[in-house]
Amino acid sequence: MANKPLEEKNREIRKRIVNLTDVRFAPLSNSMYLQPLRMHYIQDGKKKIWDFMKAYDSVVILIFNRSRKKLVFVKQFRPASYCACIPINKRRGKVVDLQQYPPTLGLTIELCCGAVDKDKSLIEIARDEVREECGYEVPLSTLNKIVNYTFVGSTTSKETLFYAEVTDEMNIHSEEAQSKGELIEVIEMSINEVNNYITSDEVESPPSLLNAVYWFLINKKHLYSKAEKSRL
Repeated sequence: MANKPLEEKNREIRKRIVNLTDVRFAPLSNSMYLQPLRMHYIQDGKKKIWDFMKAYDSVVILIFNRSRKKLVFVKQFRPASYCACIPINKRRGKVVDLQQYPPTLGLTIELCCGAVDKDKSLIEIARDEVREECGYEVPLSTLNKIVNYTFVGSTTSKETLFYAEVTDEMNIHSEEAQSKGELIEVIEMSINEVNNYITSDEVESPPSLLNAVYWFLINKKHLYSKAEKSRL
């Protein structure tokens, strides 16, 4: 698939992403990625407990292609999102009916992202993920750290948001994600398209995407709006 146009590559990936069979759910006995914990504590004289999952920290990267004035995202199948669409009585100890609950229910649009599970700095991991998932070779100097935040509630981990501007010349058509078994569709949205998406009734994306896009609309949109007007 090397050097194929993006749309052609995406058509092939889309078929593979939703090619699911024999889908079933089971209790989690052990995991390389999640650690269930229970915290016991006394707050204001009252005994309490709280159950949660410890997960890897992560990096997410908002990518803007200056050549085409488009934001770059990834689309993939997320089992947790798919599970949320299926009633408990339809998944407990059963093979899921894929006609009634098609795999497309689990498709999400996200920022380029990766787990902090390597002996590298956050910015180096971000650079690697941009290359592996989206095919752009970005110098570390072009990656700007925007903010880091912590998840609360049932999962605890920290996430760091980076911003990178790329051009078509920086696209090296990397196939690293597929070579690692990841099925990822790279999608692009204009500023108007992404604005319409995040204000729609159904946003199939995690909060990190909304946070990043709103940051872009506040801090970067006016720069490119001026550039577009100057061409008219």
